[in-house]
Amino acid sequence: MFGLGPTELIIILVIVIIVFGVGKLPELGTGLGEGIKNFKKSYRDAKSIDVSPESVDEAPEKEAPEKAPPGKASEKAEEKK
Repeated sequence: MFGLGPTELIIILVIVIIVFGVGKLPELGTGLGEGIKNFKKSYRDAKSIDVSPESVDEAPEKEAPEKAPPGKASEKAEEKK
C-alpha cells in the first residue's frame, strides 16, 4: 500500500524508540488506540448529534459596558478639546 517493507518498519520503530524512549511506548500506543476509537465513534454517531442552536430568543443579552470613573485620562481628553 505505502511501499513499507520490513526494513522500513524497523527503521521507523528504532527512530520512535530513540525519540520517545522505551517507557513511553505503552502510553503512546494506548493514546493512539483511544484516539482512533473515539474518532470512529464520533464518525458513526455524527448523524445523531444535533449542533443547531436551541433558539435565538433565549440568547443572553449583552450588557452595556460601564463608563470608566473620571480620572486623569478623561481630564486630559477634555483639556485637548
